[in-house]
Amino acid sequence: MEDKKIIFSGVQASGFLTLGNYIGALRNWAKLQDDYNCLFCVVDQHSITVRQKPADLRKNAMDILKLYIASGIDPHKNILFFQSHVPQHVELAWVLNCNTYMGELQRMTQFKDKASRHSDNINAGLFTYPVLMAADILLYQTDVVPVGNDQKQHLELTRDIAQRFNNIYGDVFKVPEPYIGSVGARVMSLQDPTKKMSKSDSNPNGYIAMLDDPDTIVRKIKRAVTDSESEVAYREGKDGINNLLNIYSAVADKTIDEAVAEFSGKGYGDFKVAVAEAVVECLRPVQQKFNELSKDKGYIESIYKEGAARAERMAARTLRKVYKKIGFIER
Repeated sequence: MEDKKIIFSGVQASGFLTLGNYIGALRNWAKLQDDYNCLFCVVDQHSITVRQKPADLRKNAMDILKLYIASGIDPHKNILFFQSHVPQHVELAWVLNCNTYMGELQRMTQFKDKASRHSDNINAGLFTYPVLMAADILLYQTDVVPVGNDQKQHLELTRDIAQRFNNIYGDVFKVPEPYIGSVGARVMSLQDPTKKMSKSDSNPNGYIAMLDDPDTIVRKIKRAVTDSESEVAYREGKDGINNLLNIYSAVADKTIDEAVAEFSGKGYGDFKVAVAEAVVECLRPVQQKFNELSKDKGYIESIYKEGAARAERMAARTLRKVYKKIGFIER
C-alpha cells in the first residue's frame, strides 16, 4: 500500500442500506479513495448482537459489499472484506476487553438504547460491542475514522483504550482521529423528521432503501411529512421541508439556497415530485451496477477473498506485536 494515511470504516450487515447511508457514508467514502489507503469492512460480527436469521444475514452482507462497489468504491484501490473472514478482529477484541472497564461500557448510549429495544436479548456481546469496534479500528493502525454523531462516543472509547494500552505496554497502537471532512447532509426520517432515517424504523414509509424501485421512492416521498404552510423554505420549525431540501440538495448537487430559489412560488406537491425524481436518478446508476454485480458471483467472491487476505496480513502484524508486548509465547 502506498504511504498514505489509513482510513477504516464499515457498515453492519443487520439489514439493507438506506438513502441516508448512501448520502452520509458510501458516496463520501468513494471520494476518499484517492487520498487515503481505505479499508471498508462489512461488519457482520457486530450484527449478531441482535438475533439474525442466517439466510438474511448472508444476503444482507453480500448486498452491502455489492453496494459498496456500486457506489463507486473501487475494490482494486481499497480493501473490501467481511469482518468474520479476518480472525484477528475477535482475537484482539479479547485482549482489549481485558483493558476496558465495565463503567466505560455502561456509559455507552447505544448499549442503553439497544438494551431497551431488545430487552429479551441483552447479551454480553451487546455490552462489549464497542470493544470489538475498537479492535476493528486499532488492528490496522488506522489514522482517521469517518464517524457520524451516533458513533463519536465509540471512537472516544477506542482512543482511550489505545492510549491506556500504549501507556502500559509501550507504543503499540496509533491513536485514531475522527475524520473531519465534507460530510453529507444528515438524512432524517420521512415520517418523523426529528429522527435519523433508519432501516430499523417500524414505519417503512420513513426510509428509502438504496434498492427501492422508482415507484416506491416516489410514493414514499409523496407521503413525507411536511407542515401546514405552503412555502418551500429552509428554517426552524419546518423539519419535514428542511429534510426534503437537504435530500434534494445532496442528490441534485445544489446548495440549499439554490434549491429554495428553484421552488420559489411552487407548492409542496411540485416540490415532492422533483425531490422524488432527483432521488430516483441519483440511485439509478447505483442500482444498475448492483444488478450487474449480482450476476457475477465469481467476481464478487474474488474481491472479498483477496480483500480478506490483504486485511489479514495487516492485522496479523499488529496482533503479533500485541501478543509479544503482553507476554504471550510466540507461535
